[in-house]
Amino acid sequence: MSLTPQADQDTPADQGGRHGGGGRRESQGTDRRRRRRRVLRWSATTLAVVILGTAGAGYLYYQHLNGNIEEDHLNLGDNKVAEPTPNAAGQTPLNILLIGSDARDTAENQKLGGAKETFGSTPLADVQMLLHLSADRSNMSVISMPRDTLVQIPKCTDPDDGKVYPASNGRVMTNQSLGHGGPGCSVATWQELTGIHIDHFMMVDFAGVVSMADAIGGVPVCVDANIYSRDSEGHGSGLKLEEGTHPVKGEQALQWLRTRYGFEDGSDLARAKAQHMYMNSMVRELRENATLSSPNKLRRLVEQATRALTVDPGLDTVKKLYDLSGELRKVEPKRITMTTMPNRYVGARVEPTEDAEQLFRLVRDDIALDGRDAKKKTEEKSSDDPAAADGEIAVQVQNGSRTDTLAAVSGRARTVAGMLVEKGFTRAIADTSESPSEDRTVVRYPSAELEGDAQRVAKSLGIPLSSVKKSTNVSGVTLVVGADWREGTAYKAPKEDDKTPETAEALNGANEDACMHVNPNFSWS
Repeated sequence: MSLTPQADQDTPADQGGRHGGGGRRESQGTDRRRRRRRVLRWSATTLAVVILGTAGAGYLYYQHLNGNIEEDHLNLGDNKVAEPTPNAAGQTPLNILLIGSDARDTAENQKLGGAKETFGSTPLADVQMLLHLSADRSNMSVISMPRDTLVQIPKCTDPDDGKVYPASNGRVMTNQSLGHGGPGCSVATWQELTGIHIDHFMMVDFAGVVSMADAIGGVPVCVDANIYSRDSEGHGSGLKLEEGTHPVKGEQALQWLRTRYGFEDGSDLARAKAQHMYMNSMVRELRENATLSSPNKLRRLVEQATRALTVDPGLDTVKKLYDLSGELRKVEPKRITMTTMPNRYVGARVEPTEDAEQLFRLVRDDIALDGRDAKKKTEEKSSDDPAAADGEIAVQVQNGSRTDTLAAVSGRARTVAGMLVEKGFTRAIADTSESPSEDRTVVRYPSAELEGDAQRVAKSLGIPLSSVKKSTNVSGVTLVVGADWREGTAYKAPKEDDKTPETAEALNGANEDACMHVNPNFSWS
């Protein structure tokens, strides 16, 4: 959420400060880099919902369309986040990272995107959104992350040429992740920040969104005053609309999605809000607009959508996208919730707040952000694999009681390990070589055959089974004593608040009254 005049046309000075750590590719990687850069800055907000349009396409047409789709690697990081545990019906949620880049590498994209000084430079993931589809397919949540969010980018290795991008030295803007080997590094960055397992990513280019918006026939958007997104120095998307609700398509739709100057305070947060409104409106149009039943219009939409897409191997055919569209279509607009990651300023940049972790937890636990879930206290479902005898279960205990403001409680791991020994877990030991920071006490296990052992350890200490997590970052049953258990011998699980934080500025998909506030300095009469 930069405060510099960069949102719609990045200035050379601002661009120059953002490329640290990105590096230039060798000549043999030029073609692949060019392919990666054919992606859209505006946000990929319409990306997932555009796939809804493929549901009516004939299967015989798929083979032709498959050739349109580009693919790239899913995760370039070393650490993997374990997939969520299936619910009682055997279903698991689906998480898709939607990525948009500021790169402009073709004549058409250059014409639409402007900022000629950025041609050929390291791409930046200026828009990132996580789409979460619930395990039971009843609801969908979207979290936008401001492009200037300060994060630790992990080490990423490009599997195509073996180039290693070291972990960032301290926190840097999240949009630099795309330049560390490709979209798979953006995925790795998200997973390390949120602890959310990401199944897929998708990207789309400038020209594609214009063509797709035309194929749809227009998406209604609203402004509360006349707007012209252009300042005296020529910065801005060029969007010009009269007060009220208007259908936008083609280049005007792209202008709406890119507009920062003129909406509210001119920040990326305001732009994300406008993108959320557009995405919700587009979902409704795709569901309600009878013209989309026209085979020719639908074929045009599918053709343009597949040409615009870059995806991971798990979505690299139209059949896979068709199956995904069927899953997405199960969610009614009233069960779609758009949010922005809660954040606070750090100079001209932003960082996640405690509310952001609350939002991430709700997604990890598959709790609907619209608050309409029947109290989803996950049934304390025991593992099908029985636990070993207490004395045979090896347990490592780590001290994770450190917080942002408090040092770790000295000797906490040894104290809790001693308690476990007294309870009969004679193979429990304190691991003093590790001192992670955990807000909440958690028991982790690496594989299914140890799930029962991990649950047995949790039950003996009064730790809820919802805090027993599968993780590939541990080699055996590992108890991390969190900041919620800094003292005492009896663990008391904190009361969970499953409400979406107000700071996430949630917008419901069925809200047809949403209207962007126009900054008076960008209005006209």
